[in-house]
Amino acid sequence: MIARALLVLPLLAGCAATGAEMACPAGTQAATVAEAFLGRAVRDRADVSDAEWDAFLREVVTPAFPDGATAHDTLGQWRGADGTVLRERSKLLVLVLPGADAAAAQARLRPVEDAWKRRFNQESVLTSYRTACVGF
Repeated sequence: MIARALLVLPLLAGCAATGAEMACPAGTQAATVAEAFLGRAVRDRADVSDAEWDAFLREVVTPAFPDGATAHDTLGQWRGADGTVLRERSKLLVLVLPGADAAAAQARLRPVEDAWKRRFNQESVLTSYRTACVGF
């Protein structure tokens, strides 16, 4: 049992590494990759249109992340409180933030999430943060 625990310790240490501690290959640097899953279904009206998405990208995302962002069309799925599986068209917004830790990435992304929720009557935005080595 102790031997197994000792084998897992190096793996856990790798998970705890921050961008500042991460050893990246030559020609790359540590970055936080932030992903926001933005649902397009809106209560009591049609889904968020492509024109509305383009306006949100131009008015909210681009000023917050002028160095760039990537957006993918996706299909989200989750189980509602009543057990029903719900699906909706979504956008996956991917942001690569060199030199930022997860807390800094979250602070920059939070106003975008809040604007999405307000503008399109959304309860939540799923976000994830991970450390990666990136090269440009």
